[in-house]
Amino acid sequence: MTRRVMGVDACKKGWVGIAGDLKGYFGVTIGELVAAAEVDGALAVVGVDIPIGLSSTGPRRADVLARGLVGKRASSVFATPVRAALSAATHAEASAVNLRATGKGVSQQAYALARKILEVDAWAPTAGCAVIEVHPEVCFATMAGRPLTHPKSTWAGAEERRQLLAGAGLQVPADIGVAGQFAAVDDVLDAAAAAWTAGRYAEGRAVAYPEPPEVFGDGPPAAIWA
Repeated sequence: MTRRVMGVDACKKGWVGIAGDLKGYFGVTIGELVAAAEVDGALAVVGVDIPIGLSSTGPRRADVLARGLVGKRASSVFATPVRAALSAATHAEASAVNLRATGKGVSQQAYALARKILEVDAWAPTAGCAVIEVHPEVCFATMAGRPLTHPKSTWAGAEERRQLLAGAGLQVPADIGVAGQFAAVDDVLDAAAAAWTAGRYAEGRAVAYPEPPEVFGDGPPAAIWA
């Protein structure tokens, strides 16, 4: 029996999910999203485009390795802030905390995702299925066997990614239900790429960066899978 999987990406209004059977789902919280998907069947693996496994003292090897895999798309892989920085009340405070711990501040992009990073950090141990971290650009580069040519925000970039997904057997349909009303095009394509990696993980074919994953304290293993 095929094990059911889902890829998940954050979007402005919450979270979008694409299951391996190409059904689309939406939730304001990731717990709500997964619950909606599991109405149609239990999930064995959820691949999430969000950092999982948070350091307290320095950079994660997963982020460093992922930047090397995506070539000129390296700016899409931000350095995950240390745990204490994610709870800071302001971007300036987060940067100061991270600077003391790692020697570097926090990007606006990373700080903007702090709430969702902590949301997944709290939810994942209760998920009842395997939860893995993915990065869509790493997924797409793995599909293509090379870093991608165009940014995902461009028409050419969207088409490049759609063709790779179709070649991998994931031709996302025009109608993905309510998810299509709330998520941007690149959110949906990223979620589908995450579903591809979740499927590979379920089959024992996914690759971890790093291997073995890092472990910080009593937190979950930190690796980006593809």
